[in-house]
Amino acid sequence: MAKESVKARQRKREAMVAKYATKRTALKEAGDYAALDLLPKNASPVRLKNRCQLTGRPKGYMRYFGLSRIMFRDMALNGMIPGVKKASW
Repeated sequence: MAKESVKARQRKREAMVAKYATKRTALKEAGDYAALDLLPKNASPVRLKNRCQLTGRPKGYMRYFGLSRIMFRDMALNGMIPGVKKASW
């Protein structure tokens, strides 16, 4: 499980990206790259990292569910994800 500070930093970046999204698109369309440089670095969506919503684990992330592979497996086996069941053949 990731440290709380890492998860908090990620949430802070997500909020900043959402806050500056419209301003960034307007500046990009205008071609004003000098003004883009003046925006905070964390306002760039490139700095976001896909992390598990429950544990904050950065590796083994499943984008469709927003979970790491470990949490996905636990939740699927416990029947907490509708429509997902263990395959057998």
